Amino acid sequence: MNQQNFTDPQVEPDKPLIVARDSHPISRANISPNALKVLYRLKEAGYQGFLVGGAVRDLLLGIEPKDFDIATNAHPDQVKQLFRNCRLIGRRFHLAHVRYGYEIIEVATFRAAHTAIDDDNSVDEGGHRVLDARGRILRDNLYGTIEEDVWRRDFTANALYYSIEDFTVWDYVGGVADARDRILRLIGDPETRYREDPVRMLRAIRFAAKLDFEIEPQTAAPISKLAWMLDAVPPARLFDEITKLFLSGTAVGAFDLLVRYGLLEHLFPDMAAALKEQPDSPAARLLRLGLEGTDARVRADKSVTPTFLFAVLLWPAISRAYQKFDSQEDSEIQLMSLACDQMTTRQQARIAVPKRFTLPMREVVAMQPRFAVRSGRRALRLLDHPRFRAAYDFLLLRAAAGEVDPELATWWTEIQELPPEERIARVEQRPLGVAAAEPAGSASPRRRRRRRPPPAASTP
Repeated sequence: MNQQNFTDPQVEPDKPLIVARDSHPISRANISPNALKVLYRLKEAGYQGFLVGGAVRDLLLGIEPKDFDIATNAHPDQVKQLFRNCRLIGRRFHLAHVRYGYEIIEVATFRAAHTAIDDDNSVDEGGHRVLDARGRILRDNLYGTIEEDVWRRDFTANALYYSIEDFTVWDYVGGVADARDRILRLIGDPETRYREDPVRMLRAIRFAAKLDFEIEPQTAAPISKLAWMLDAVPPARLFDEITKLFLSGTAVGAFDLLVRYGLLEHLFPDMAAALKEQPDSPAARLLRLGLEGTDARVRADKSVTPTFLFAVLLWPAISRAYQKFDSQEDSEIQLMSLACDQMTTRQQARIAVPKRFTLPMREVVAMQPRFAVRSGRRALRLLDHPRFRAAYDFLLLRAAAGEVDPELATWWTEIQELPPEERIARVEQRPLGVAAAEPAGSASPRRRRRRRPPPAASTP
């Protein structure tokens, strides 16, 4: 899709600027056929139907949308009556999911605008809206009109409505101009909006990085001041936001913005502390190389997984904890596993990473010391480990970051390409106990304490 010019609206409060079909670049040819089916059926049933949010923004910018969401004045139960392939979901808001094979079209009913809050119990007059002591919305199921719905959305560029009735774009908040100028601007008072939902700060970072938008100064100003509010966000919700942030193809830009606005230490406190202590360490270089590699894979439409992502994100903290161990009793593998377990457990208090990702991540990390042993047939067993490929890729990152000798990574690359007989010959030629040399500038090995002999038995 190619970006095209579109109008510069002058929006009046509570009155939309309606951008005619010949004044914007959105074509139905670029809209999901299934989304069009939903829009047309809503129209035929006498309801309003609008394509909304990021899809409209991306279509204006010439970007292929990832999702096609719809807003309507039909209530969820009415939507369900229209579509047999519909399922209602959601605790906080009731949403309709209309499924076509692997594609889900999300249909949301217009929501009411902000209403007065009862000071005694923090509930709106209709009993539909509940806030906590900090002003964060906990529950809101009050339906409204499109004129009210627009003020519930977060950023102006995300508050655009494409009408299936006459193919116009409805703009209440200047979103068309902001999209054209690549400006990310919150609707309403920024501090109030962030207090309602602190995750909006992460959404601001994600959209700014993903779309290459500049965060409007008033929208940016409260972020550093309110960063602490992320500490109270449920860890499970933060996991979803972090994966969106780092697995959208712009992880490096998002990371830099998290640092710039003081959000990183509230999401990854141990990682932030390790980077502050040693900003130029090999582990810090590995983190950036890992994020760059993740972005490259996303752009190349290759698979990415939270397992590898969180191994990269937690490595500075894991490496720091590993270096602080001073014990003669445990093996390198055990100590690496212990460092990984400690940092993962601490991280779970902020971001709840599911076990289906942390368990394989632990294996990838624990395997790193095993790569140093290349003598004897036992070394070849590593090739058969189910996590070998991920652990090998992580080894390549460590070599590129200067944490291990690049010759070690080259050896493991070559050994994979050899026939079984030549592999055996290669490892048997190496003397037992030969480990990889430390590269210049790498972290110094951990000091070992001599094990004290047990005290002599006392004489009865």
